[in-house]
Amino acid sequence: MGVRRLRVVLRRAGHAEGPGLPPALVNRARRRPPALVLVAATAGLLLFALPLLGLIQRADWANLLDHLRSPAATDAMRLSLTTSTMATVVAIVLGLPLAWVLARTDIPGRAAIRALVLLPMVLPPVVGGVALLSAFSRRSPIGGWLYDAFGIQLTFSRAGVVLAEAFVAMPFFVITVEAALRATDQRYEQVAAGLGASPNQVFRRVTLPLIAPAVIAGAILSWARALGEFGATITFAGNIQGRTRTLPLAVYLQLESDPQGAIALSLVLLLISFAVLIGLRDRWLGAAR
Repeated sequence: MGVRRLRVVLRRAGHAEGPGLPPALVNRARRRPPALVLVAATAGLLLFALPLLGLIQRADWANLLDHLRSPAATDAMRLSLTTSTMATVVAIVLGLPLAWVLARTDIPGRAAIRALVLLPMVLPPVVGGVALLSAFSRRSPIGGWLYDAFGIQLTFSRAGVVLAEAFVAMPFFVITVEAALRATDQRYEQVAAGLGASPNQVFRRVTLPLIAPAVIAGAILSWARALGEFGATITFAGNIQGRTRTLPLAVYLQLESDPQGAIALSLVLLLISFAVLIGLRDRWLGAAR
């Protein structure tokens, strides 16, 4: 049945297109989907579920805590928690103003600026690492100046890990907050400005409270993305235990020497990622209740 035929049925039923459809039509629409759709959906679900189930099945549950208590694992977890939190702070400090500019201004080239900000979301992480290396290594103009003037070396350092993680994680914060700013009713801000509030007061006392849930959701999502970053980190900051070896790098290294240790750390990352997505499903993914 095509769209034209459906419009005829709706007109005959005395209902306009949109909400408030006749109960009979609603009940028919709720019938089971075609068998082919169910088969394809099941195959798609298995594509995601089977690798994760295989990971869970291969885990050495009896000695799981021992693997997680090893010096290599504890160093990696401690470093990952520290650097991902710092990267999230960078994402908030720089990403919040950027999201506001993209959502509330008509600056020339805004579409190109947004594309540039969101590029790390689709860019291969190792390419991002190469780009960071080209821009901030000691051989580059900026990296060389930072080292000569302040003694700051970003490559193969904890600061480099934070920079790499912020580079790949901040777009998730920006896109979440920008969407919230676009959906916010600006009349509240207009009334506050009409009552004499300065732009800074409007932003702090009106705009921020309105978008606070999105800021929190974007920060958590950015933190989880930073926690799982691998390609840009190993390319730009290296893989030095206690300094730049985060959880994903430790998993990669232990695949050869200690597979069960790698599986144990993978389960930690899996649990954190799953918990974040479940917690943010309504705010970021827009899941139906």
